[in-house]
Amino acid sequence: MAVQLVLHLKKQYFEEIKNGKKRFEYRLKTPYWHKRLVGKQYDSIRLLCGYPKVGEKDKEIVRRFKGYRPMIIKHPHFGKNPVRVYAIEVDSRV
Repeated sequence: MAVQLVLHLKKQYFEEIKNGKKRFEYRLKTPYWHKRLVGKQYDSIRLLCGYPKVGEKDKEIVRRFKGYRPMIIKHPHFGKNPVRVYAIEVDSRV
């Protein structure tokens, strides 16, 4: 049985991934994301624009899961200070 990581994204970030402008989706390095990522094997990653209705395929991207890497980034979404994140690869060209 295929195991899939599902991520719900804000429209802005979904569109950036869809258009090839964004290579990573970031999740704060918390116990929750540690449990979901570290030591897990996923076959694919399903990126959803918000919480779409069943059948809204234009709000869904499915790609092969290529892993993640810990990073320290500074991003307005997380505030003004640098934060530790899991950078999940979402670019089909990576």
